[in-house]
Parts: sequence; C-alpha cells; structure tokens
Amino acid sequence: MNGTSSPRVVIVGAGPAGIRAAATLVDAGLHPVVIDEGHRAGGQIYRRPPAGFARTPKQLYGSEAAKARALHALFDRLAEKGRLTHCALSSVIAVHEGRLQVLGEGGVQVIGYDRLILATGASDRVAPVAGWQSAGVYSLGAAQIALKAQGVALGRRIVLIGSGPLLTLVGAQLLKAGADVAAVLDTSSWHQQMRGFWGLAARPVVALRGLVLRARLGRRYHAGVALDSIEADETGVTALRWRDARGRERLTPCDMIGMGWHLRAETHLADLAGCAFTYDEQWRQWLPKTDAMGRAGNGVYLAGDGARLLGADGAEIAGRLAAAACLSDLGRPAPSVGADLRKLARLERFARGLACAFPWPSAMVRALPDDAIVCRCESVTAGAVREGADFGGGEANRVKSLSRVGMGRCQGRYCQLAAVELVAAQTGCAPGVVGRFRGQAPVRPALIGAFVRGS
Repeated sequence: MNGTSSPRVVIVGAGPAGIRAAATLVDAGLHPVVIDEGHRAGGQIYRRPPAGFARTPKQLYGSEAAKARALHALFDRLAEKGRLTHCALSSVIAVHEGRLQVLGEGGVQVIGYDRLILATGASDRVAPVAGWQSAGVYSLGAAQIALKAQGVALGRRIVLIGSGPLLTLVGAQLLKAGADVAAVLDTSSWHQQMRGFWGLAARPVVALRGLVLRARLGRRYHAGVALDSIEADETGVTALRWRDARGRERLTPCDMIGMGWHLRAETHLADLAGCAFTYDEQWRQWLPKTDAMGRAGNGVYLAGDGARLLGADGAEIAGRLAAAACLSDLGRPAPSVGADLRKLARLERFARGLACAFPWPSAMVRALPDDAIVCRCESVTAGAVREGADFGGGEANRVKSLSRVGMGRCQGRYCQLAAVELVAAQTGCAPGVVGRFRGQAPVRPALIGAFVRGS
C-alpha cells in the first residue's frame, strides 16, 4: 500500500483502542494502516455526526466530551499529516495467513500484514423476550447511534429494557434530547446491584455519575422487573407486558423498545485469526485469551472491548499496551507500561463490579416459552433449540446445524448467548461446556459482486 513502510502493521477499528494504538506506533516511527467501518474515527462510543450537525460535542458525549474531542483531533492530525493510512467505510470480512479481505466501496481488497492489532470493540448483548422480533424493537446501541449520528429518536413513545450502565445512559440522553421515554426497566434488583458495590468503588466518580443519570430518570426507572412479552400488531410494537419488583403485572403502551444487557465482545475476527478462547463465567460469554499486554499469538494483538469489556478508558489503555507489545516483539523501543498496567487492573475490578451488579438474565432466558423466537435472522424458536439439544446433545455447533440458530446475517451475535443458555438448561450442563459457534467468513454479509469488483 502506498506510503506504508515495513513492517506492515494493520489496526482494525478506529475507536479509542485503535486510535491510541495507532498513535503509539506512529510515535515509534511506524506507519500503520487503520481499517474502520465508520466514515470518521471515534468508534461507537465517540461516534461523530455528519458535517453541519447542530448538536455540540457536550450535548453528544456529556461528561466524556473532552476525551472524545481529544481522540478525534489526535487521529485527524495523524491522518492529515500522512503518518498513517486510514481506510474508512471499510469492513474486514476475513482473516487468513497474514492477509485480510477488506470490503469497501470499491469491492473486496486483500491487505497483507506482519502484525495485526484487533480493536473491534463490542456490540449490544441482548436477551430474547417473547415478541422481540416485532418491528419497533431495537438494541440500546442502535437507539444511541440514531441519536448521536442523526439527532433522532426511533419512536414517539419509548420503553427501554435490560440492565447495565448503557440502559440508564441512553434513557437520560433521550430525555435530554426531548424524547418521550415512558419507562426504563432494569431486570437487576436493588439487592443485586449492591452486590457489585466493592468493585464499583474502584471508580467512585464514574459510579456516582451513573447514580446521577438514574436520578434524572425519576419514576421512569424500575429495578428488579420481570419481562413477560412484547405486544405488537401489523404495524409494529404496541406495548410491553412486565411485572414490577413486587410481582404486580404492568402494561406500558409504546411504539419503540430499546433493549440491552451491557455488551458482548466482538470476537469473530479474533476467531478467524486463530486466537484461543476461554469461557468467562461472570460475563457469561467466550472471550479471547491474551496476556496482560494483549498478545494473542501468531502476531495478533487484541485491544479494547473485543478482548476485555473495560469501557472507553480501558480501551485507550489497552490500545497503548497492544502497540507497545507489538513494538517490543518487533525489536523496537517501546514505551513504559507499568502505570498503564496498574490502571488496567483497577478498571478490571470496576468492570467485574458491573458484571456482578447488572448480570445477564440467565433465568429469564431459560424460562422462554417454546414458541418464543430466539434467532431473529432465521426465525428459530426456543422450542427448536431445545429439540436440537435433545437430538444433538449439549454441543453448540451440533445444535446450530440441526436448528439453524445462529446461521443468519448476524452469525449469532444476537442469539448465541441465549441459545447456549437454552442448550445448557436442556442438557443439564454448564454454558461453558456447551461451547460456542465457530466463526465463519465472511463475518459480515457481502455481495458476490463485491468480490468481482475488487479482484
């Protein structure tokens, strides 16, 4: 690639982790290639709106506005000076033997690398609720992206469901923007949230900020709820049936529902790159194995939420660490990392506190009725998944082949965790024993014509 020096270091993702990794490599005299799906750098957390957008960074990012502006300016400066190559609006869809297949506006191109830093971030972790396949049901992340990128709410009367910091953050952001938020329903009880106190105390200012956001929601916020079903007609969502902490049945009319239970690491490319995985019982998901610096072996390094769910601050640190590890492995001078490792340990403690306070709703998922949809892409029901487990045993990929769960456009990003819970319950084993769906290329849908145009 024009302007790229040897060794070839490629970074996938231009969020906080990717930006800090790129800046560290540039400071060491390298010229990295940064591939990102966005039009401009910033990632999901610091997503930038189109030119001429009326809302200010303070309105978009709140207390994180200064960090967002600093990262945007840093990356833009490096790109403008030609210190890195930025492949925008491009998606890596396959990894094989030191080469990436990259889907962009001109089709699919092949980019080789000597070292690969994956800063792929995370996406919403969603749990199926009866009726969630209806029009008008979105993830919390989708609702936030629409607000940040276009300044719109996705409904006229909104209900948010799930658990975790994003639930209350999106609720507060929508309210501040003038949206009609009817209810914010948290499946984690007050008692459960207090169990994460000691971990959350590792970052008291951040924890306090979360309480302030919750206070802004007022009586809209309810903790310890049970979600029964999403009601809909031919036009889409009409209401949500739920029970409050006292078990009282409630029906809240709405035309849009946003849902999410914290985040899930985006690991498809790490899988194709040959990384090993381990099941994290607290996060209830499979995560790639790395050392403290982000080394995953075979010249691959992981940084940010795609490896460990530590948020934007942790992603910045992890990006610097991964780049430092890369430099060291290349025999080049690397920056000191002692302070960053200590900070990362504190962020890890805080993240574990979050996982304890706002857990994945395993019991709710396992209690899904047989006719409830689990895989929205392929319209696979909970009953079909259970039947697949009866025939195929407690192994994720056998159940996948029998039921087609996880075979759609999202490749299990939104149904895998729930499917594994159902299989585990049906076969009487732990989710970690059930395993995970094998990664498949392309990791994003790609037209056959894109391969022809890029050849």
